[in-house]
Parts: sequence; structure tokens; C-alpha cells
Amino acid sequence: MRHAHTVEQVRAAEAELMARLPEGTLMQRAAAGLAATCARLLGRVYGSRVLVLAGSGDNGGDALYAGARLARRGAAVSAILLAPEKAHRGALAALLAAGGRVTSDQRAFERADLVLDGIVGIGGRGGLRPEAQPFARAERRGVVVAVDVPSGVDPDSGEVPGVALRADVTVCFGTYKPGLLIDPGASYAGVLQLVDIGLTAPSPAVTVLQHPDLAALLPVPSVESDKYRRGVVGVAAGSARYPGAALLAVAGALRGGAGAVRYVGTAAEEVVRRFPETLVTEGSPAGAGRVQAWVVGPGSGDGAARALQEALASEVPVLVDADGLTELARLGPAALAGRTAPTVLTPHTGEAARLLAGAERGAAAAEDAVAGRGARAAASPPAAGELAAARLATARRLAEAYGATVLLKGSTTVIATPEGDVRVNPTGTSWLATAGSGDVLSGLAGSLLAAGLGPLDAASAAAYLHGLAGREAAAGGAPATALDVAAALPAAWRTVRAADRPE
Repeated sequence: MRHAHTVEQVRAAEAELMARLPEGTLMQRAAAGLAATCARLLGRVYGSRVLVLAGSGDNGGDALYAGARLARRGAAVSAILLAPEKAHRGALAALLAAGGRVTSDQRAFERADLVLDGIVGIGGRGGLRPEAQPFARAERRGVVVAVDVPSGVDPDSGEVPGVALRADVTVCFGTYKPGLLIDPGASYAGVLQLVDIGLTAPSPAVTVLQHPDLAALLPVPSVESDKYRRGVVGVAAGSARYPGAALLAVAGALRGGAGAVRYVGTAAEEVVRRFPETLVTEGSPAGAGRVQAWVVGPGSGDGAARALQEALASEVPVLVDADGLTELARLGPAALAGRTAPTVLTPHTGEAARLLAGAERGAAAAEDAVAGRGARAAASPPAAGELAAARLATARRLAEAYGATVLLKGSTTVIATPEGDVRVNPTGTSWLATAGSGDVLSGLAGSLLAAGLGPLDAASAAAYLHGLAGREAAAGGAPATALDVAAALPAAWRTVRAADRPE
């Protein structure tokens, strides 16, 4: 599992380690790992052209020391100092002693085989300063390697508030930073390389599952299992206008590890024709029979209100998606008050905006009631684009406001719990941006809930498998439908299981 820590956590771990080491040891460890990565990227170090973009402070020092190591191996190393008066003196002296030189010629950026971005470290905030912005816009010939974080990317959130320098590789010291795993920051980071410098950090702020982690989570039937012991997932989805949403949600649910799928809604005839193993009824959740989890909302239309109310009244986990989220946004967090079973919300950013607006309305109404004031005019919902640019903060806000686990869909899927745990999904493909893909994801996650996984694990595992299935379905760059993604889920399971088997 990948662990990512905030700047505050990293600073505390660094301070604890530096107190036990000779002065400068930590920087030399970082520079050695950075230089080794650069050497691997260059292939042949001798005679290569390397440019160091050095800002003030330790980040620039790491880059300059790494440049000195490369110069001693025969590279032609130049350095542009973005703040000459604040450059790390020891590192600059080491570079010059190794045969490196200082230049002000910005054309060196375009000619270099490799550029070390040491402009701004993890302590920086905001976009690149004006003097550094030309490098972000310039044509480049070689590989750009970011030192700990691409300059201009917020290391804690992944937000990019201005201009940032896009890297091909980011070398992370000691631990990953959350902003390198979450878009838009992740799209600037390129390939991540972790260098161990001896840090011992506390509980991570963000985690990322890998194949072995997921294999340990996925349900496996025991010899005594039957379809009911494996769990039954209820799916309340579809309408006369959107019968396909029911089919897609059921398709995902059938491949999520539960022993049976119980469908309720207007598309019962279409569902049983396509998936004869499904238990169907045209009623509503209250009269559908026993289930271990509910999926409510995909394509439900006008039926979403009743289905949501009845599912939330049950004592089992409930996953809310699509039209169910629209209804929940109208009701606000009060609709989930008093629930003892977990609730999982799976919004895209547009739905997240409506949910946050609903939470704000609910909070304002409660405040007005206490103060004896009349109701205020409804505030405009936040813009979806703003929420997409702050994905980590958005997922956390929603989880806290609704007391639910939130799976925020998008270019980076972020899963957040009301207790503050956050996971980022590393799989996926842009081909998943297709109609009905989210319905498949909802059914899959609901099935994992019914099979016994907790809300964080079920949402994380579903996003992971869904992403792998999307890659499988779109292999070779061919467009894939949502049903293609559902059909590829067994292959995704097998891929994960294979990683857990001994050689």
C-alpha cells in the first residue's frame, strides 16, 4: 500500500530524524537518491547536459547537490538560480567544485537532456512566481524531474492555483505527498519514484491500494457458503425513462461477490430477461425481502424519493447514487440522521455541488430555527469546476457534512470517510467516461457491501476493480460501453487474485 503524508507530518518526522543525525545527512541522502534516479533516466551520464532550476531553501539545495554528483560523473551541469541571494550556499559550492556552472541563459532549459526542478519544495504555496513561469511554458527537449513535488502544485491537496511546471518524473523523499496522487496535481507529477531517507512518519493522511492489498479484501466463499451467507444485495434502480440504468447496476452487482442480487423497480421484466439469475419484483425496497445492503438511485427518476426513504429506514448499509443523490441533496444531511448502518454516497462533482448546497441549506435552516428567524433565500451551489480542482477537500467536506463515506468520482476517484480516512484510487482510464459506467460501479460497490466489506473497503475495492475493468474493456484504445466494463470485471478480479498467489 502506498502511504502519503502531509507537509506538517513530514516536517515533524524530518525534525525527529535530523536530531539524531550529523548535520546535512538528510539532505545528502535525498541528493544521492535524486542523482541515482537521474542517472537511470539518462542512461549515459557522461557528456549529458543537465540543468538545475534551483530556488531558495532546501529543495534547491537537494537539486544542486544532486547536480554536483552528476557533474562528478561527467555530466555538463548548469544551474539557473531563481533567487541567487537565497541559494543554498553549501550545495552551490559543491556544484561549482564538481565542475558545474551558473548560467542565466534560459535557453539551456530547451537544450538540456534532463532538467531538475528544484524551484519550490513542499513548503511552497501558490503557483509559480513570475520569474519561474517561463520554464512552465517553454519548449523542452529532455526529461523534467521534480524534486519532491512539481513546482506550483500544492503538496497536501493536489490543487494547482496558478502556473505549475509539469514533470515527467517526481522523486519523493521519505513518503508520498497527497497532492501527487490527486488531480490536478497528479497530472503534473508524472511517474512517482520513492527514495527512502529513513523517515518514520505517523498514520498516513492518504492511502492507495495496490493489487496485494485488494486481494486481501475481496470476499472468497467458504466451503460452507450458500447464496444467502455470501450476502444479498438489493438494487432499486431504473424507470420507464431509464430502464438501462437498472440493467447496468445489476450487471455490476452480479460481479461484486454477493451471493444473490434482488432487484426492485419498474424494469423487472427487462432485468430478468437479461439476467435470469436475478431475484426481481416490481415493488419497492420495503417489500422486497431481506438484503444485506441496498443500492438506490441509478436512473430511478420520480421513484427515487420513495426508494431512498425506505432503504434508509432499513438497518443495512445503503449506497446512494444518481437520482438518489438528487433527492438526498433536496433533503439534506438530516435524512441520514440517526442511521446506525453505514451510508455510501457516489457523486460526480456536479452532484457533489448539489449535496454541499443541500448541507448548507440544512445548516442555515437549523440556525434560523434556533434564532427564531424566517428562512433565508437558497444560496447558489458551488461550481462543479471549483470542486473538481479541490477534489480532496470536496470529498472530506461531503463526508463530514453527511456523516457518510463518499466516493467522489472523476479523473482521480477519492474515497473519504466521516472519521477522516482517505483513499485514492490508482486505476482507471478516461474511457470510463461513458454513459452508464457509474451505474456499474454502484452495483459493484453495493455487492461488496452486502458481501461483508466495510464502507471504506467496499468503495475502494469497487473503484479499483472498476478501473481495471475499464482498462481491460478499452484495451488497444477502443471505445468501451458500460456493459463492456461490467463484462470485464471477472478479468479484473483474476488479475488481482493472481498478484496474491505465490510464484
